[in-house]
Amino acid sequence: MSWGKPGVYKVRHSSTETGGQATKEEKVVTELPFDKSTLATSDAVLMASGEEDDPIIQEIEVYLAKSLADKLYLFQYPVRPASMTYDDVTHLSAKIKPKQQKVELEVAIDTLSPNYCRSKGEQIALNVDGTSLEDSSTYSIKMMDKQTFSSIQATTNTTRYAAAVFRKGELHLTPLQGILQMRPSFSYLDKADSKHKEREAANEAGDSSQDEAEDDIKQITVRFSRPESEQARQRRIQSYEFLQKKQAEEPWVHLHYHDLKDGRSEHERQYLYCQAMDTTENTELVKTPSEYLAMLMPPLAEEKIVKPVGPSNVVSMAQLRTLPLGDQVKTLMKNVKVMPFANLMGLLASGTDSTAVLRCIQQVALLVQGNWVVKSDVLYPKSSCSPHSGVPAEVLCRGRDFVMWRFTHERSLMRKEVTSVIKLPPEDVKDFLEQMAVPRANRGWEFLLPTDHDFVKKHPDVAQRQHMLWLGIQNKLEKVFNFSKEDFLQKKDAQMEPIHVSGEQRLKMALENARERHGFLQKDLDTQQLKASTVTTLPSGANALVRIKEEPLSDSEETMDMSASLPNGSLNGYPSVESPDLDPRSDHGVGQTPTPELRDFVQSTFRKHFVLCLSEVKRLFNLHLASLPTGHCRFGHVTDRMLQDTILHSHCKQILVPFPPQSSASADEQKVFGLWESGETFDKHRQVLFEIFMKNYRVRRNVIQTRLTQELGEAVTKSDVDRLLKECCISLGGMWYLKGTVQS
Repeated sequence: MSWGKPGVYKVRHSSTETGGQATKEEKVVTELPFDKSTLATSDAVLMASGEEDDPIIQEIEVYLAKSLADKLYLFQYPVRPASMTYDDVTHLSAKIKPKQQKVELEVAIDTLSPNYCRSKGEQIALNVDGTSLEDSSTYSIKMMDKQTFSSIQATTNTTRYAAAVFRKGELHLTPLQGILQMRPSFSYLDKADSKHKEREAANEAGDSSQDEAEDDIKQITVRFSRPESEQARQRRIQSYEFLQKKQAEEPWVHLHYHDLKDGRSEHERQYLYCQAMDTTENTELVKTPSEYLAMLMPPLAEEKIVKPVGPSNVVSMAQLRTLPLGDQVKTLMKNVKVMPFANLMGLLASGTDSTAVLRCIQQVALLVQGNWVVKSDVLYPKSSCSPHSGVPAEVLCRGRDFVMWRFTHERSLMRKEVTSVIKLPPEDVKDFLEQMAVPRANRGWEFLLPTDHDFVKKHPDVAQRQHMLWLGIQNKLEKVFNFSKEDFLQKKDAQMEPIHVSGEQRLKMALENARERHGFLQKDLDTQQLKASTVTTLPSGANALVRIKEEPLSDSEETMDMSASLPNGSLNGYPSVESPDLDPRSDHGVGQTPTPELRDFVQSTFRKHFVLCLSEVKRLFNLHLASLPTGHCRFGHVTDRMLQDTILHSHCKQILVPFPPQSSASADEQKVFGLWESGETFDKHRQVLFEIFMKNYRVRRNVIQTRLTQELGEAVTKSDVDRLLKECCISLGGMWYLKGTVQS
């Protein structure tokens, strides 16, 4: 079987206006050219494969055009040779059923052609329409003068196919909405057959009914059908008759056909080219090698192992202890919602390792005032919704996280204040509060359990890790709900009443603080005596007095991620700057000198990523803290100022990128740092690149390559440029940006 010449067609629904009033809707089907510059691509663009040293001959820019993405169809004519096209044939009408992607075209037949059999054409018209002259006749001139083409889908999945146009070294791709094969329709034969059967039935009946004096009286039996069962309904829905009926119910949409050389076709043909090549429209084509490989070869879905599921409402301790430890903790937290760690250990089997329980509890719960509260995504999975209002789980999780975050700083909350921020129905807000708080007269909702100071003192590393996680949650909530933490602190300070402490209580607190500090003082004294005993005699020139300059802390100094202190220390278990036990200026407080662990973290991070903004460094630092094992956190109290100083003292330099005025990047995202010196010869390449981005927010590849050649000579190879761009930049819309400067 020979294949006809394929064509690309665009079906569009549009309307025109005249004199302020809309005229009749215009629907068009436009034929677009399909020649050597128009291709249908499948799976991927095939490239020449050879040895690793095979040079690249040419690079082609690829753009994704979306103007016709949902309107472009590929028509194939498999029963007609490619040399016999329909370009010059008159198209009488066109119509489409969009949901079924079914198209019908009526084309004229040249009745004056020497190859046309006039007698056969008249006979077919007589069989179809009969001898009557009706407006609904298929053939108006009593001769078969037209032919109908009906489509069938060549494939139901067209996500791997596109129409491509190559122009001026650029390849423009437009996804196909459908691929249809146009074949001749013989529905006129069915119509002729039905006409023949009608005539035979009329002849057999004759006029016998007129000879009868009166009609026969027949008995009628009335029957009531039984209710249709579910199985019978499913069989009826899946039957061929039912499917045919559903397809026939979709109405036809009539179209106006424009041939290949028509002006409208020329206008629509321009939409095959990408209309905005310098914007973010082509982000789908910017993929990393790993992402591209995953698209070509998706990973196989692993078989899910069915695990025993604990009961949702009533927990049987015998059945609970048959589950793995992680499922035991998850089931208990889902049912109890809020629980101290000591109570959790009491519910588990005796002899359970507390370290393993700590590891499991951090996966399903968060620390609030020293107690563990189940995470929102555990209570509200992605596929669920609110039983009260139908709000999706994602929105519920954000609202409940806000309530939990407020309880990490305050003992009591006002329901009205929470509702005004998260904008959820009152029933959902009340549900959040009832899970973790109790109502108090004139004080709103108070947290359900007292602060567990014993757990915080016993596990300071867990408390600090949870504090870092809350800082990350706070940043997300501030962006979603558009608020600042200082808004709530100012209200709290304005409403806070003076606390009266008796003399006996002050004396008791002072004695407790003195006992706690005595151990620290004794330990430091022993350390100083040990150092003094091992110090050797210094040279005479080194006996001069060494004066250490102490700089006072500025008022604007903030901890990482906008962490602020509370008047009486943190209720969430992480010590604040203003806590009396941790004075930054005291000998035993958290100093401003970075620890060796912090310097090692910064150096290793920049040797791996090369370019990072401050917000990304803080995010990686929080992830690093969360990954540390229990009892191994030695970073101390890290502020933004300390982190920036550590970066600048680790052979890095701040890149003053000129962000555009309309940029939505925050202050931390506009602070970009790059590895300036690493001891490699490649440092010069990075320094030239950083100098380019100090003057330009985005540049093209040829600008970078030209500047490298000017600064470093002809020794710069293409592989050097590729490595430099891969380490420090990201490509978007044909332009190159420094990593971290483009919003994801």
